[in-house]
Amino acid sequence: MSTCVFIQIRCKPGTTYSVAEEIGRREIHSELYSTSGEYDLLMKLYIPSDADVGKYINEHLLVIPNIERSLTTMTFKVF
Repeated sequence: MSTCVFIQIRCKPGTTYSVAEEIGRREIHSELYSTSGEYDLLMKLYIPSDADVGKYINEHLLVIPNIERSLTTMTFKVF
């Protein structure tokens, strides 16, 4: 079973749409939203069960140019 995580992403000013487009090209997300506030994007991502969460995020998401910061929220149980 995969692990569901939510990742908030802060982009360099003026790059949110290009970051979102690159995430879309990689087809790694379940859902991706633009948001207001401290972060620019909110992504729902399912990590394969055999993958290390941190390594997966670093190798598949955080290598995208113009991402300044991210905040990952792990999930445990669905109600």
